Formats: sequence, structure tokens, C-alpha cells
Amino acid sequence: MIDHSYLEQLQTKLGELETRMSQPEVSSDPKKMKECMREYSHKKKLAECATNYLNLLDTKAESETILADADADMELREIAEMVIAEAEEKLPIAEREMMVSLIPPDPTDSRNVIMEIRAGTGGDEAGIFCGDLYRMYTRYFDTKGWKHRVMDVSPSEAGGYKEVSFSVEGEDVYKVLKHEGGTHRVQRVPQTETQGRVHTSAATVAVLAEAEEVDIEVRTEDLRIDTYRAQGAGGQHVNTTDSAIRITHIPTGVVVQCQDERSQHKNKAAAMKVLRARLFDDQQRKKAEAEASERKSMVGSGDRSEKIRTYNFPQNRLTDHRIGLTIYKLDRVMEGDLEETLTALYEHDVEERIKAQMQA
Repeated sequence: MIDHSYLEQLQTKLGELETRMSQPEVSSDPKKMKECMREYSHKKKLAECATNYLNLLDTKAESETILADADADMELREIAEMVIAEAEEKLPIAEREMMVSLIPPDPTDSRNVIMEIRAGTGGDEAGIFCGDLYRMYTRYFDTKGWKHRVMDVSPSEAGGYKEVSFSVEGEDVYKVLKHEGGTHRVQRVPQTETQGRVHTSAATVAVLAEAEEVDIEVRTEDLRIDTYRAQGAGGQHVNTTDSAIRITHIPTGVVVQCQDERSQHKNKAAAMKVLRARLFDDQQRKKAEAEASERKSMVGSGDRSEKIRTYNFPQNRLTDHRIGLTIYKLDRVMEGDLEETLTALYEHDVEERIKAQMQA
């Protein structure tokens, strides 16, 4: 229960964190400083929300005392009634803000991401859909002002991609995109279909939070690095130089590759970034499973085999199966209008976390 004693404890903790951040052993250590700043920001926001909520409760209680006083004059009683009505209108909002602020921050929310889209079942149509998804996401990134760059691509002969991986940089990128991982299903009449029949195809999406070197230790002796000649777009230089890099992480069998950069050195750096992200993602998944499958209790597990969304072109309909969201503006969604869908996923996740907080 949030009360004034809890608020006092928060204020004390904030003071302790301010002192800790000023100490040399913390201020000189980027990792420790980042952790302290994250905790300080969380506690400060919680203190602000708790203060607002408690002030409203106190104001309401004071006005109720006036109303209970038989000797209070009419004018004072009218003012008290207005104050109570205003407080009762604001309290639900303040309470929700406070409950949201109680949710421990996800340290990965502020990270950039690496996204991988792969054509699934459906043959050529799946490759075309893979390209459509890539275009949809990049158009959305442009509206957000986020930077994105292709890291590796395997074109499909009929158009689109067999697979494409790309980095995304911006504010709270992982926080916004983390629920996009899974199987995306499309229902439409393919261009090659002469009978006008609707076909179902699929593509899988993976959203990997970028990992720092301090998150994942990758030993040189655990890597096998191969070079090969890049294929596809990139000009004559790309096609005549062994600049593409393939890295195999021997202990896990994870294989990553990058060929979009013109130099072998840059491709190696990009491939290492992807490798760390994949290993970090695997580490986070195992941690979540050990903690009572936290991811599965929220919006979804991010498992690429989980069917999360259907894009039905004949009906201009998008359906997110995890939260029961259905909207009839698929044409706009495919042009990058993802805000409504992503906001609904975020809000649902917040509500689930609030329920978990109340049950704890």
C-alpha cells in the first residue's frame, strides 16, 4: 500500500542514490553509473507519482472533513464538494500512473535493435511478403526519425527477400518493437494466381536487443570466421571482392553473416554485433523461463513459431491474435502506420504487469 511512510522511504533512497553516484568508484565506472541512473530515474518517477496520488487523497479527505462538520458554512461546503469532485476525477488517472511507475524498468528498453525477417511457408509469395514487411517497418522508422541500415540480405527470385536483417537506432527502439517477434501471416491473392484464390503465406520476425561487450563475453577461440564473395546489390566492388563475412559461434552453433558493407573489416564488426545480439537474446530467454516464463505471461514470448498477427488483404484487415486487436486499415498499416497497433500492444503489456504487481 502506498502511504506517506512509503514516500519517505523513497525520498531517503533517492538521497542515498545521489550520494552513491557522486562516489568515485561509481562515477568512474560507466556500467555502475548507468545502473544507478536507471534506478534513480525509476525511483524519482515513482516518488513524483506517489506524491501526486497522496496529495489528492489528502485533499479529498480534508474536504470530506469539512462536509462532515455540521457547523461549516454553505459557501465552504460548496467549495469542498467541488474539490472532492475534482479529486475523484483525477484519482483514477493518478492511481494508474502510480501503478505504472511501480513496474520495474526493463534495462533493455532503451537499446537499439537488430531485426531479422525471414520468408516462411508459402514459396515465392512468402518472399514477397517478407519484402512487404521490411518496407512497412522502414516506413514506420522514417516517421519516428529512427536510423536503419541493412546488414545482410538474400533476395528472392520472384521479388522481396528470402531473408533480410537490419539495425534500427533511435529512442526506446526495443521498448517499441520488442513485441513484433513471431510469425506474421498474410492472406491475399498472389500476383501469380490466375484463379483469384486467396493464399496463406508467412514470414518470421525476430527482434534482438543490441548487446554490449560487457553483456556477452565472446572468446576469439570460440569463433570460426569465413570470408566469401558478396551477392546482390552493392555495385561492382561488392561482387568482385571477398568482403562478406560469416561467423560461426562454435559452442552454440549460431551462425551470422554480413555482406552489406564494402569492407571486410566493417562487415566483421557488423556480424559481431549480430552475434552478440543473438547470444544476448538467448541468454534473456533462458532467464525469463527461469523466472516463471515472464515473457509468456505478458504479450507473448517472442517465439518465432508463435503466430502473432494476420494481414488479410481482401478484407483490408489486420488482426493481432495475442490481444484480440482487429483494425480495418491494412492498406495504411502496410504504408508504415503502425502506431495504433504498437501502442495497443504496449498498453496491454502494461496492464498485465500492473496485475502482476497487485498479485505479488
